[in-house]
Amino acid sequence: MSKQNQISRRLVLVPCPYEGHLNPMLQLGTVLHSKGFSITIAHTIYNSPNPHNLPDFSFLPFPDGLSDHDLASSDVVAHILTINDNCKKTFERRIEQLMEEKRLQGEIISCIISDELMSFAEDAANNLKLPSIILRTTSAATTFARCRLVTIKEEGGIPFPFQGPFSHDLVPGLHPLRFKDLPFSPSPDFERFVRLIAIAYNKRTSSAIIWNTMTCLEQSTLDQVQQQSEVPVFPIGPIYKMAAANICSGLIKDDRSCLSWLDKQPHNSVIYVSSLGSLASIGEREVSEIASGLANSEQRFLWVIRPDSIRSSHWIELLPKGFQDVVGDKGCIVRWAPQREVLAHPAVGGFWSHCGWNSTLESITEGVPMICKPWFSDQRVNARYVSHVWRVGLELEELEREEIERVVRRLMLDDEGKEMRERAKELKEKIEVSTREGGSSCNYLDELINFIMLI
Repeated sequence: MSKQNQISRRLVLVPCPYEGHLNPMLQLGTVLHSKGFSITIAHTIYNSPNPHNLPDFSFLPFPDGLSDHDLASSDVVAHILTINDNCKKTFERRIEQLMEEKRLQGEIISCIISDELMSFAEDAANNLKLPSIILRTTSAATTFARCRLVTIKEEGGIPFPFQGPFSHDLVPGLHPLRFKDLPFSPSPDFERFVRLIAIAYNKRTSSAIIWNTMTCLEQSTLDQVQQQSEVPVFPIGPIYKMAAANICSGLIKDDRSCLSWLDKQPHNSVIYVSSLGSLASIGEREVSEIASGLANSEQRFLWVIRPDSIRSSHWIELLPKGFQDVVGDKGCIVRWAPQREVLAHPAVGGFWSHCGWNSTLESITEGVPMICKPWFSDQRVNARYVSHVWRVGLELEELEREEIERVVRRLMLDDEGKEMRERAKELKEKIEVSTREGGSSCNYLDELINFIMLI
């Protein structure tokens, strides 16, 4: 921050209360704090970040209006819409109070930075005459895919959800995406999903867009975005690499014992399996197929099984009888893992992922090739790009033990997997260049800081 602007400036960051959205926003806060800004995290009561993980930030909780009945549902889209419907007035009052409090302390609030799905924060900023900036936590390709999905549905030409032989046809204007790769919502109510897309992508009043992506991955798509955008776009990803510290929300506690297990494994010998992310769940049949496929592959594995991610089970009670005896020391199962440290570990040679954008970025950034088994939303877009654009992953079509065994062995043992590992290493090097001084992400970050100082 330049010397002529020594006035104390505070930024209010408003994350969406889910792991894949919270972490990039908290990481962004760390980056901006390192540039001289004071940071306030304004957050919902639901899924509150742990303030002890971020002692340099102040926290401003506000009620989200989610009832016990709402929270009993797994409909994330409904949750986000409810938050937007309920929070604007309360949030606006809290920010108005904060502005007055900070004014008396000789500090100004420079702007509000909100997740693309938290549009109530942008509305409040407008009313308070504060500048606002959007943070997008998905790939740029996902933006076009989501908007196209809504258009296709409105045209009524294709049954929804996409099934049948045409599902493998390419979507016009969205190469290389097939209809089955479009980011359909986990919500059973498509009209709710359309509302959410409108919140995220209809005409906005924010002054700029921050994007957790980078030009070395999405140059042509970002060029299209900038051509269509009326405000500047700052692709500063991967944001976690720009942050000075390993920042996470603390919603789920890491089991770090897996790192000492990894220390005992040979180089590139372990397939890291975190195939459900923080939201998806599976049944007994699917977990049995995964377990049998891993065992039959005879490869070492580190398997994250999130508590309650197996339906009708608290944790691993429904694993096949005798499974752990069969795999012995070749397998390690944990409730949650410090993923970035795992992916950076030399023993890890592959990553079976649901292909959420954070996981995708982390895998590519650490040079680890992937097995892609997406479940919903942007995961499908990311998986297609991993396997057919960047060519650093294999697509797992079905959760069948024979298919799992075959794909794991292809990635870990075959020449095909070695070639992907080389391409992943090349992408890793490009990302390292982009996040160093003079690199594209670093340059965009400098431009963002200057922009905030001037708005």
